[in-house]
Amino acid sequence: MSSKILLTGASGGFGRLMAQTLLAAGHGVAAAMRDVAGRNRETANALAASGAQVVEMDVCDDASVAAGVALASSKLGGVDVVIHNAGIGVIGLQEAFTADDLKRLFDVNLFGVHRVNRALLPSWRTRRSGLMVNVSSLLGRITMPFYGPYNASKWALEALSENYRSELSGFGIEVCIVEPGGYATSFIHNLMQPSDAARTQGYGEMATAPQAFLEGFERILAATPAQDPQRVADAVAGLVAMPAGQRPLRTTVDSLGMGAAVDAYNQALATVTQGLYRNMGIENMLSVQAR
Repeated sequence: MSSKILLTGASGGFGRLMAQTLLAAGHGVAAAMRDVAGRNRETANALAASGAQVVEMDVCDDASVAAGVALASSKLGGVDVVIHNAGIGVIGLQEAFTADDLKRLFDVNLFGVHRVNRALLPSWRTRRSGLMVNVSSLLGRITMPFYGPYNASKWALEALSENYRSELSGFGIEVCIVEPGGYATSFIHNLMQPSDAARTQGYGEMATAPQAFLEGFERILAATPAQDPQRVADAVAGLVAMPAGQRPLRTTVDSLGMGAAVDAYNQALATVTQGLYRNMGIENMLSVQAR
């Protein structure tokens, strides 16, 4: 069964692969991105040629989100699924990132998700159906040095997702979280650097550690062809294809070993959460209520 899908961050990284994979599966896709007529023009034209409805949207701007969601709905004849893929990463010592750096990061990775949801959810609650897929990260479950602000934004996204899950379940709306590991995409080449580079001087030899760490990880990726970003697109398409009510809350996608460790962590948290909700008499909020 085909779905009408709004995909944010469709211009690069996992986004373009997701759009192409979903189109190939027969879904209608509104591929949302910034600067459609400028730097993303080539990608926008290629996606349009593949059958996507390209939509200008800046998830950091309320008016742009409202206009983009309205246009996507008009072009597709409604929106059944939203895939929150727009995101930005970082590399650097945490102290060197300014408060404004963190505001910019959270505006994309967290507040942007909330903006788009607020534009979509009233109609979804009325019709009592919808699927939200939030692209998080394994770094939304564990921390690694030199990615601190990114860790924080994705941990926040995980909490936002869990709360949406419980508060929307009674309206037939399903929430899924996809947690990829690191992949060799354009994402890794567009990482935010700290604005206050002078702060790193007090760290001595560690000042150069973030870049060395990143370069080492890139070598690991180059030596691990199984860490193919298409796997993430396939995982998202697989969730969309599943029957409502059977989709897992969390899906890890990783071939480097970290995913298996996080799976155990996720299962332990699910058990704790279920027990807590049961004790409070609200366990039904963990299951989507069919209309």
